[in-house]
Parts: sequence; C-alpha cells; structure tokens
Amino acid sequence: MNWQFKSILATMMTTALACGFFHHLVPPETINFERLHIFLFNLCSGGTLLMYYTEGKPVLTRRTLLFLALALTFAVCAFMRWYGPAMVIPLALAWLVERARIDRFGSLLPRALFERWEPVARKFHQAALLCLSCGLTLSSPVMCNSIYLHWFTIEKLRLDTFFLGFSFPISLISMSVIFSLMKKEALPLTRALKEAAFWAINLGVIIFFGFILAGMFTSQVAIASLLFVTVAYILFLYWHEGIPSQQKAYLTSGILFLLVASLTGISYIFLSFSNWHIPEISQPLLRLHAFTALYGWNLSGLAVISRHDDFPLQLHSRQVILLHWLTVLVLCPLGFFQPVFAVLAVLAYAWLLLRLFFIQGTVDRQLTTGQGEIPRPILSPPEPKG
Repeated sequence: MNWQFKSILATMMTTALACGFFHHLVPPETINFERLHIFLFNLCSGGTLLMYYTEGKPVLTRRTLLFLALALTFAVCAFMRWYGPAMVIPLALAWLVERARIDRFGSLLPRALFERWEPVARKFHQAALLCLSCGLTLSSPVMCNSIYLHWFTIEKLRLDTFFLGFSFPISLISMSVIFSLMKKEALPLTRALKEAAFWAINLGVIIFFGFILAGMFTSQVAIASLLFVTVAYILFLYWHEGIPSQQKAYLTSGILFLLVASLTGISYIFLSFSNWHIPEISQPLLRLHAFTALYGWNLSGLAVISRHDDFPLQLHSRQVILLHWLTVLVLCPLGFFQPVFAVLAVLAYAWLLLRLFFIQGTVDRQLTTGQGEIPRPILSPPEPKG
C-alpha cells in the first residue's frame, strides 16, 4: 500500500472520529454529524480496505478507486439529506462489490459457503463481501420507505441505525484475517468447531438484529450470550492455534475489544428493559459499547489488513496497544461528554493511526516469537479455485 492511500485512510478515519464529537460545536438538531461519523469509518475506510484486500493487488485498482469515490459521495449525500442520489449510489457500490466477489471466488452464487472443505477464512471473506453488497442494496429501499413512501414503520429501525450495519462486513473480514493466521493442520474436531463459529457469528448477528426489531428481551439476551461464548472460543482457539507473529498481538487485542463490546452490549440489553434506562446511565454505556466495537475491534483488523505486506514492523507493540486501549476505553467515551477529552481523543487516535500506518522497518521481537527468525505469514487472499 502506497503512502498516498495510507494518508487518505488516516485522514478519513481521524475525521470520522472527530465527527462523533461535533455535537459539542454544533447542536445535532441543526446539523447531525453522526452519519459522517458512521460512513467515513465503516463504509469509506472499511469498505475500501475490504475491496483492496479482495483485489489482492499491491496498488489500488480502478474498481477500488471508484468504490472509494462513490462511497465518499454517498456519505456526503446521506449527510446532506440529498436522498435522490443517495438512493442510486449504493446500487452502483453494491455492483462493484459483487464484481469483486465474483472475480475473487469465481461464482455468482456463494456455494463455497456451504462446502465442507472450504477454509473458514475464505468463508468469512466471502461473507463480508456479501454482507456489504446486501447492505448497500437494501439501503436504497429503506431510504425510499423512510423518507418518501412510509409503507411500514418499525420503531427501532431508524435510518441511522440501519447505516450502522455497514460495520458488520468489517467484523467479518477481521474474522477472516484471524482464521487465515491459524495453523492449517487442525484436528477434525477443531475444523468442525471453526465451521460452527462461522455460522454462529453470521446467523447469530442476523437473528439478533431481528430480535432487536421485535423487542424480544429474553431472545436478545440468549443470542447475545451465544455470540459472547463464540467470541470467547475464537479467542481461545486463536491463542492456541494462531501462528506466532506480530499480527497475533494486534488481533488478540482486537478480540479482547470484541469481548468487551459483547459484555457492554448484553449489559445495555438488560438496562434497556429495566427502570434504570435513563440517559445518565444508558448513554455512557452505549457510547462505551459503540467506541469499543468500532474503534477497538474493527480498527484492529483493518490495521493488520492495511499493513499485511509490511509485517513484522519496527514498532513497540505493547506501547501502541496500550495507547489504543487508553484512547478507546477512556478518552473517547469521556470525550463524548467533555470537549477537552474529545480533543485529547482525536489527537491520541491520530497519533495511533500514524504509528500503525506509517512505521517502517523491522521488528519488535518481544511481541513476535522471541526466538530466532520471525515467521512472516502471508495475509494476501488465497488464489481462487479453478
């Protein structure tokens, strides 16, 4: 990845976080920057990195550059509430994603998701692309209904809530990276458990979303608990089966972020159905959950994808991971309520991105194998079958 693309990513991601604090400057009733906060990180940055990783080229292809340009245009149109073009652009984006998926996996129908011997890492990768293209395609009728038709109304399915779904493809591609960095020689039971984890994550999130829309408390808790157990198992599996590498430190940290996000999510479900569901309590918990999931877990996977040709790096991993946790768990939640911490959060986050994207050379041996030469697993997507 060249420095120009890294600079664009760092700028978009920093701007995304800053937009999450603009309510300190401009009342949300006047201009709501929440959509830019969501779009710039999830779709513009995450979606472009997913396309870049899928294409498997050392430089951005024309298709990925077009995706980035259209994603930025979509973000601006949705932010400015120009819903005419905002309903057309995601269809073009979905077409680009589907073309990349078909070229990568060689089939219009995702039959490989159901094949027993298809590696789980490839399944997560294709699922990420499918999730992104489906989310983009569905966003057009959802906007049309919400703004113009009003054929059906679901209390919990607000437009901004729907747009949050663009974060799920980032989660899936992060899972793909994690499973691609596990040992290939696995016992039959381990392979079966990997397959179970894939379906538990994908089906679990879809079912969980349905239960949220239906307002079903017990079912939400049950599915959220299943997802937490699945993530905990993936952490256990990656800890024992993961290839010793510097990436392992970042991705393990990312899974821990996801566990925290799962716990805060379960806590919020209980809170939302209790008498204690008041803004003074619910808002801090909700913001902690959102920042941990978005800028903790998802950023860990995106950072590894963005530098997959460069590892191992001349980087003090413990210091960077500590800065990451301090920014996400302390500065960002406090920054949502106090402007001074918002400034500190953006500065710390910008410094973190500069360290992750632009550090050169090798190596931090204490965080890799600790012995002899450091292995260099290849993170590039495997070649398509046939």
